[in-house]
Amino acid sequence: MHLDHFDHLLAMDEGPGAASRRPDGARRALRIGLGGPVGSGKTATVAAMCRALRDTLSLAVVTNDIYTREDADFLLREAVLPPERIQAVETGACPHTAIRDDISANLEAVEDLEDAVGPLDLVLVESGGDNLTATFSRGLVDAQIFVIDVAAGDDIPRKGGPGITRSDLLVINKTDLAPHVGSDLGRMAADAAERRGDLPVLLTSLKAPDGVAPVARWVRERLAAWAA
Repeated sequence: MHLDHFDHLLAMDEGPGAASRRPDGARRALRIGLGGPVGSGKTATVAAMCRALRDTLSLAVVTNDIYTREDADFLLREAVLPPERIQAVETGACPHTAIRDDISANLEAVEDLEDAVGPLDLVLVESGGDNLTATFSRGLVDAQIFVIDVAAGDDIPRKGGPGITRSDLLVINKTDLAPHVGSDLGRMAADAAERRGDLPVLLTSLKAPDGVAPVARWVRERLAAWAA
């Protein structure tokens, strides 16, 4: 862990933007976390976002797996970014630990990327597969996307949990599977809206052309606000 992290951890936990500049005074990248249950499509969403944004933004990715580099290796095989822009963190414990409780490994990975390939506009931090309680520390990310999928059941939004109710964006993924698994998309959207109030919900299918476009547009809006 870089020593200058210790000087900034408390300030960063005050909220998004609390430490918006790097120790050298340069503005740091916007950091967006992606969480969600195993199999919901987090890594596929990251890959699609990289393809949609890489021509116009300078971006990098940090992946989290417990004991492997599987998600990072997938992104490398898909060649969504140059290898030097993808960093893997092996948490060795529950994914909550590395994204919420002890974020030092992820912070160091982000800093290493900015040192190596910066300046960056955006860093995507993907959590390891988790349950509906997964949340990111605001000392690590500025905004959180939570990804669920229709195959897990159309009652998932109604069950709630911090990932459903508090994430900055909820993505209901794999809508193309709804007819095959008996999920009611209208019900899922309504339940999510009831749980989340004014917080946005997007229904996506990465199988569709430009299926990630609404998510990428939301990220661009966040980035514009960050730059301002």
